[in-house]
Amino acid sequence: MTRPTPKEIKPIAQVSGIPVDDEIATRISNAIGPAFEGFAAIAGTLPFDLEPASYVVAQMQKVSK
Repeated sequence: MTRPTPKEIKPIAQVSGIPVDDEIATRISNAIGPAFEGFAAIAGTLPFDLEPASYVVAQMQKVSK
């Protein structure tokens, strides 16, 4: 889990239907970067670190047990 760069943010935003220019991508990177840096020490140890979409699957398994 590394801090996303503006170059990585632009296509993600575009796929989400919210195209952003370089300035806004930089602002987003600067805004969320500290959170990524704060969790860097435990990256890979959280159960949903790499695939947050599996959260719903895990929740449904817990409910059905």
